[in-house]
Parts: sequence; structure tokens; C-alpha cells
Amino acid sequence: MKKLYKVLVSTVFIATFGFGTTINVPADQSTIQAGIDAASDGDTVLVAAGTYVENIDYNGKNIAVIGADRETTIIDGDSVGTVVTFENGEDSTAVLSGFTITNGSSEYGGGIYCNNNSSPSFENLIINGNSADKGGGIYCYNNSDVILAHSIIIDNNSASDGGGIWCGDYSNPIITNTLIANNYSGNYGGGIY
Repeated sequence: MKKLYKVLVSTVFIATFGFGTTINVPADQSTIQAGIDAASDGDTVLVAAGTYVENIDYNGKNIAVIGADRETTIIDGDSVGTVVTFENGEDSTAVLSGFTITNGSSEYGGGIYCNNNSSPSFENLIINGNSADKGGGIYCYNNSDVILAHSIIIDNNSASDGGGIWCGDYSNPIITNTLIANNYSGNYGGGIY
């Protein structure tokens, strides 16, 4: 009996601490940012379909934030800043997937802002209707090597450069199976600068 008890305790310990926790929005936390704030590295924030009017920041956490479907799960920045921010060295295990990112407005990166060696992974996103001075859709700076796959970057605009995507200062994105179309730039790189 003692042996069985030790095995059960070990199994519960591994199940509890060996794998990441799943946080459901809005069932467990009312907003996506609250879900991120409650998460730790390796956790997953699952977001139900709906429109979430907020601006979120991963705050250096290597977590996955996954929407129900990019057509029905929308993060709306309400034209008050960047919609999604990565600026604390997040790596490729920081994942954003299954969302429409829209209505962001900022000096740098209307839709998504990546800086300071932040290299998250983006998949199955629609990034549209965002604006910035640089990087209407996505802004990557200072060794931010994002991975972007199976996404649509459309109808974003930049007053200066990089309507769809702006990359600089040794940032080298990996982009696969992604449509970049109908973005506008005042100077250079309507699609990508």
C-alpha cells in the first residue's frame, strides 16, 4: 500500500508541475491580459471566440496565447496603442496563434511590436487595419527574429516605412506561407521594409 501511495503522489506531482497549466478566457480570467498575467512560462492561454478590446503585453513570458479561430477571435486595439507587445526577450516558445489583430495605432508597430531580442512565433493570424509611423502590421527591432507562418497581413498602413512589416537592427524574420497584400507605406516598403 505504501508503494502504491508513493507512486500516486509521484504521478500527481509530475502531472501538476511537469506540464504547463491551461488558462481559459473568459472562463478562468475575464481578459486576455489577465490570462497572461496569471500564466507562467510553458502555460497556455486559450481564448474563446469573441472580440476583445484590449492591448496585451507578454511581459517576457514564454507562453502560448491561442484563439479559437482567426476569423472569430479578434483582439481590437481600439486605436490606443500597439495591439500585442513583445519587448522583454521572449523566445520562439512565446506563441500567438488563431487571432485577428486589428485597430492598433502606434508610433512603432500598430498590430504587433517586437523589440529587445524578442523572437516570438506567430501562426494562423490575420493582421489588418492597423497603422503606425513604422511597421503598420508588425515592427521588429534589435535582434527580434520572429517566426511568421500561415498568416494574412492585409490593409495595414505606415506613415513612413513598412506598411505590412518593418524590420531593422539585425532582425531577421522567418516568413512562410503568408499573404502580404494591400498594405501602404508613405515612403518605402508597402509590404515589407
